[in-house]
Amino acid sequence: MNGRMGVVTNDVKECVDQVIKYLGNDIKASMPLGLGKSMIFINELYRRAKENPEIKLVIMTALTLEVPKGKTDLEKRILKPIVERVFNGVRDFDFIVDYRNGTMPENVTFTEMYSKAGSILNDARAQMNHTASNYSHAVRDGVNNGANIFAQMLSKYNSSYSMGCNTDLGVDALKVYHERRKNGEKCVTIGEVNTNLPFMYGDAVINESDYDFILEGEEYNLPLFGAPKDAITLRDHMIGLNVSTLIKDGGTIQVGIGALGDAIVSSLIMRNEHNDVYNDAVNKSGLISKYGSLIEKCGGTGVFEYGLYGSSEMFIDAFLQLYKSKILKRKVYSSIPLMKLINNGELSADSIPEDIIDKLIGMKAVNQKLDHDDFLSLTKYGILKQGLEFTGDAIKDGNESYPVDLSIPENLMKIRNILGKELTGGEVICGAFYIGPQSFYKALNDMPEEERMQFGMSGVEKVNQLYGDEELRRLQRKDGRFINTGMNASIFGSISSDQLTDGRVVSGIGGQYDFAAMAHALKDGRLIMMIKSVKGSGKNLKSNIVFNYPQCSIPRHLRDIVVTEYGMADIRGKNDSEIIAAMINIADSRFQKQLLEQAKKAKKISRDYEIPEEYRNNTPEKNAELIKPYQEQGYFKVFPFGTDFKMEEVMLASSMRALKELASDKPLKLLRGLLLEAIKPVPESASVFIRHMELEKPASLKERIARNMVILALRNSKVIK
Repeated sequence: MNGRMGVVTNDVKECVDQVIKYLGNDIKASMPLGLGKSMIFINELYRRAKENPEIKLVIMTALTLEVPKGKTDLEKRILKPIVERVFNGVRDFDFIVDYRNGTMPENVTFTEMYSKAGSILNDARAQMNHTASNYSHAVRDGVNNGANIFAQMLSKYNSSYSMGCNTDLGVDALKVYHERRKNGEKCVTIGEVNTNLPFMYGDAVINESDYDFILEGEEYNLPLFGAPKDAITLRDHMIGLNVSTLIKDGGTIQVGIGALGDAIVSSLIMRNEHNDVYNDAVNKSGLISKYGSLIEKCGGTGVFEYGLYGSSEMFIDAFLQLYKSKILKRKVYSSIPLMKLINNGELSADSIPEDIIDKLIGMKAVNQKLDHDDFLSLTKYGILKQGLEFTGDAIKDGNESYPVDLSIPENLMKIRNILGKELTGGEVICGAFYIGPQSFYKALNDMPEEERMQFGMSGVEKVNQLYGDEELRRLQRKDGRFINTGMNASIFGSISSDQLTDGRVVSGIGGQYDFAAMAHALKDGRLIMMIKSVKGSGKNLKSNIVFNYPQCSIPRHLRDIVVTEYGMADIRGKNDSEIIAAMINIADSRFQKQLLEQAKKAKKISRDYEIPEEYRNNTPEKNAELIKPYQEQGYFKVFPFGTDFKMEEVMLASSMRALKELASDKPLKLLRGLLLEAIKPVPESASVFIRHMELEKPASLKERIARNMVILALRNSKVIK
C-alpha cells in the first residue's frame, strides 16, 4: 500500500483507516478456516461497516468458531459452568454475534464454504450464501468472487513470524495476492499476532514483509478457542477398530477431528501397545475371517516397527497421541534421492551408511566433484556432520581438510570420516491447519523448538494434492490411507457427506474430494469412507446404507473402501452386483432384507442371491457383547485421551440427548414419566446433577418441570435409580 509492506503496528483503527482509504467502500474480506482468523481487525472493520452504510462488506471464511450457547433453557443450564471453565475469556466475533441475533446490518454479508455439521440446516441466509468449493480451490474461488483482503492470525517466536495454525489458505493466498498487486489490482494482506498461538515450522514461517500490516501488541494475545473432545460411543469404537486393521506399517495416514478420529487412533495405540489384546478383539469381531485378505493386502494387525507419516489437512490432537505412542515416527524428507533410498530400505533416519555419498553420486543427486550446493544439501540433511566449512576445493573440519573431488577413490573413502550419525530435517507430519483442546496447544507450546520442527505445516494445495512436486509427494505418501466420514452411502458405492435431498447444506465438501482423487492417483493409496450404519432411534430409525441417494459428494466411480461398525466393503473396481452384495453385508441387519429386495427389483443383483449367514447378525447388541469385556479391562474408553468435561457433565449431557430421542419416539412415555416425577421425592443420587443445573430450589413451575425432566433423563439412562 503506497509501496509499503510489513508495517508493524498495534493501532487497529489506523490500520482499518488505511485499508478503507486504499480499497474504498467495496470490501470483501477473506479469512482462513477455524482458529486462524484475525479477530480484532475484522471486529474493527465490521464496526466501521455498521457505522457507515455506504461500506459494502462481505466476510468470506469457513468454520467460524463460536462459544456454545444452547438453545433451550435446559441446554443453557448444562453449558453455563462448562463455558465458564473451558471457554474462559474466549470471545466470539462481533459479526457472528449480530448474525445470530438477527441484527447484522444489510450492508454486511457473511458467507462460508464450510460450516459446523448441522449448524446451518435451518438458516436460510446461510444456505443461500454457502459457497461450495473444494478446499484446494478456496483461494481461487475467493479471488474470483472479489476478495480483496486476506486476514489471518499469526504466531511469533523471537523476531520470526509463522502462520501457526493456518497455512491451509495462507501459503497460496500470499502468493496469489502478491501476483495480483504486481498486476495492478488493489488487495491487502493482514497478519494479527497472538503469542498464545503455537509457532509452527515448514512452510508456515514467513517474513513481516509478506503482509501489508502486522498487528501486534498485548491486546491481540487473546485466549485461543479450544475444541473439547467428543465422547466416543461404542459404535465409534467399532468403526475405529475396523479401520485400524487397514493401516499399513510404514505407510501414511490422514484422519479428521472428532470422535471417529479419536476412535481410530485409540485402536491403533491398542494395536501397538497391547497387541495381544488387540488381536484377540480383531479375531473375535470376525474381521480376519471375513476380511483377512483385504487386511493382509492393505493393512495389518502387527505393531508399528517403521511407524506412520501423517499427511493430513487437519493436524489434530490425535496425531500428537500417535506421536507420544511412537507410532507417528516415519520421517520424510524434501529430497527425492533420499526418499528413494529410504523407501528401498537402503537408508534409515537414524543411521547413515558409510557408502551414502557413493550412492548419491551414482543417483546423480550430487556431483562427483562436490560444489557448494552439494555441500549445503549434505549438511542440511545431516549426511555430513555439522560445523564443517566449504572452501571450494575442500571441506574443512577444524585443522583437517577433505578434498571434494570424489572421483578419486582415496578422497571418497576419506570423506567418510566426516559423515553425520543420523538424518536431520525430517518431518513426521505435513498438515494444513490445526485445532484442538487447550491441552493440545499447551503440548505444542511446551515442545522444544527442534522437536516441534518435525510437525510441518503447508498449504492445502500441497497437502491435499499431488500436483507440483509430484514425484516427491508420491514417495513421501506411500501406502496412503485417506480416512473420511460420510452421512450415508448408496449400495452402488456413492457417498453423500455434505448435502440433503432438499438441497440444504449440512457442512461443506472441504477436502474430501481432493483426498478421494489422491487415493486413486497413488498406486498404493486407498480411500476409507466411514459411515455409521443407522441414524435415529425407535420408529425414527433409518439406515444410512440406502438404495440410492440423489446427492453425492464422492461419486460411485471413485468408490473404494466403505467401513461401518459392522465391517468393511472393498468395492474399488468391482461390478455393480459385487458392490451391492458387499454394501448390504455391512448394513444394519434390520434393513438388509429391504435393501436386497430393492436391488433385486431393479435387476441389479441375481434373484436367487442370499446374504451369507455370517453377515446376518449386524446388530448393536452383538457389538456391545463383543466390546464390553474389553471395556472392563480398560480398553475402548469414552475419553481415551482425557476430557475437559467433568464426569457428571458427560452423564448429564448424554442423558438429556437420550431424553430428546424419547420425546421424539415415544412422547406419551415421556409425559407419563414427567407426571410420575412430579409426585416422587427428589433422589439424593441426583443432587450433583441438580446443583450443576442450578435447580436445587426451583423458583417457579417452569423450573420444577425442568428439574423433573433432568431427573427423568437420568433415570431413563440408568444413571440413577
